[in-house]
Amino acid sequence: MHPLLEKTLQIKQQLNWSLIFGVSFFLAVVIGLVQITTGVSDWLVENKDAQIKHLTVQGNPKYTDEIAIIRAIKKADLTSFFDLNVKHVQQLVQDLPWVASVSVRKQWPDTLQVYVVEHRAVAHWNSDLLLNQNGDAFEAKSNKLSKNLPQLYGPEGSEQEAWIAFQQFDEMLKVNALTLKSLALSERFSWQLWLDNGVRLNLGRKDKAKRVQRFIDVYPRMEKRADAQIDAIDLRYDTGLAVSFKPLQEEQLQNKSKA
Repeated sequence: MHPLLEKTLQIKQQLNWSLIFGVSFFLAVVIGLVQITTGVSDWLVENKDAQIKHLTVQGNPKYTDEIAIIRAIKKADLTSFFDLNVKHVQQLVQDLPWVASVSVRKQWPDTLQVYVVEHRAVAHWNSDLLLNQNGDAFEAKSNKLSKNLPQLYGPEGSEQEAWIAFQQFDEMLKVNALTLKSLALSERFSWQLWLDNGVRLNLGRKDKAKRVQRFIDVYPRMEKRADAQIDAIDLRYDTGLAVSFKPLQEEQLQNKSKA
């Protein structure tokens, strides 16, 4: 046989084997995928009725009772692990008064994990609401609340401004052994502060921090009266201040005379 013809036949034979191998490999892959898909489908059918049987609550909530969390979650359809709407469960828990944020995760085969983050109450707001550490107002009640939370008042929408101002004034006064108990912001954005010793500071609408500092500088040198105590200090002047007194109660006079 001619060498060239022999070489051509060898190449053709190699190509045939490559083609056969490639087709065989392709068919094997297709068959494998079909088997896997069928297996997964059968598994889903077998487990379509898997239910949520266990619940774990994480985050150590202080004010939200675990029973309340479980009761909220049971409002969702827990009959199918796969069909359970995690976002719906998350919203149900989020609607609880003390819950600030929540994450929900399904864990195979029958467990639901709920991580709860609560508001941290830092102040009362307009008597019937609370403020969290971000200055956001929320409505919740608990007998576990500290009795020393400050009272803040102001127009709707001024919560964060009031909380930021309270922290600033409280820090200034605390350094000078004074304690801020309450703060009020009027509709005209005029500021008033109440100290734990009963003194009220009227700051007006501008230069608030400067006026608080003026009070701090002058207060230790103020003349103390035997028959009266300071009621309010008006700091709305560019320079100076005005002091008003209120008479001591009989019990206070007796205590003072004994001292």
